[in-house]
Amino acid sequence: HEVQKGHRLRLVLASTDLAYASPATPATYTVSLKSALTVPTAPGVTTAAAPLPAWVWWLPAAGAVVAAALLLTARRRTTAPAPDPALAGVPLQITGLSKRYARSTDRYAVRDLSFRVEQGQVLGLLGPNGAGKTTTLRMLMGLIRPDEGEIRVFGHAIRPGAPVLSRVGAFVEGAGFLPHLSGRENLELYWRATGRPPEDAHLDEALEIAGLGEALARAVRTYSQGMRQRLAIAQAMLGLPDLLILDEPTNGLDPPQIREMREVMIRYAAGGRTVIVSSHLLAEVEQSCTHLVVMDRGRLVQAGPVRDIIGSGDTLLVGTATPVEEPVAEKVAALPGVASAVRTEDGLLVRLEPGGTPQALVAELVRLDVPVASVGPHRRLEDAFLTLIGGSA
Repeated sequence: HEVQKGHRLRLVLASTDLAYASPATPATYTVSLKSALTVPTAPGVTTAAAPLPAWVWWLPAAGAVVAAALLLTARRRTTAPAPDPALAGVPLQITGLSKRYARSTDRYAVRDLSFRVEQGQVLGLLGPNGAGKTTTLRMLMGLIRPDEGEIRVFGHAIRPGAPVLSRVGAFVEGAGFLPHLSGRENLELYWRATGRPPEDAHLDEALEIAGLGEALARAVRTYSQGMRQRLAIAQAMLGLPDLLILDEPTNGLDPPQIREMREVMIRYAAGGRTVIVSSHLLAEVEQSCTHLVVMDRGRLVQAGPVRDIIGSGDTLLVGTATPVEEPVAEKVAALPGVASAVRTEDGLLVRLEPGGTPQALVAELVRLDVPVASVGPHRRLEDAFLTLIGGSA
């Protein structure tokens, strides 16, 4: 190789280079000059020993001060309040929770939210888009910090990385799986990533509740949307957490799959654990949930048992063992506290006047020898929901 005037030559010696195949046997290489090599020098140029720059002395000290300040503020910021023994058996209590939008002092995603969830409940978190449901769930899992208020899970205040979060399982905004692995392999890999002992996973129990069957041995890429959803919920159930949070678990499911998902939630809570589910399918919430929290524009609208929220209407459906004749329906309509009574295929549809009560109605029906089999609210959850939020959903 000829080195022309003005070229710069760099010689690099390395024992190996990963870009090429290494020799199969050890080898020794010798490098020597073909001819005399001279390096230009400048004898008239001299250099004096320069003192070290000032920053060499003050920069390490300044760095240590800054690190100490950050460490102290971080400890102060992450110090959680002491556990509350009175709430040790309460899965969730939210008190005065508020979260403002970024760079805003008066616009709230969640404002002054308070409610409590007891063991064994299946709680439905309802509200139109923008009601603050997902923001609330994110704060509950320690993903974002509230601006005001407090969240306690089994008496422990929630902070990012709080140890009590190990008792919480969550499925929020979808789950990612490795498509070339089977369902079981995906779950085992996820649990190993948590660093917890394999026996704590309770994998078989979670899979039995999710009901995936033989599909666990197949690659996830062959799964339907419903099977992926159930696998995601099985992942959230690993370790059998005492509090299970599901955000729109029935998205993309067909009616049979939705029914199976409903049964999964009911079976899980039957063991004394607690489920919180956010959903827009009001008919499913009505059938699977025991309690409701209704939110609108970041605020709590109403909370309580499903039967109380639905039963706040004034129309009752009276089921009878045998069909009701028209003269009997006229007698019921003339009862005190009854505005109207109409025969239906299964009994009577009775609308009460203000002040009328179901208890008084049942007593009068028994007096009239009406074969009462059941009495319940005729209003659906959808009607109650739209009434609570003013029809703005």
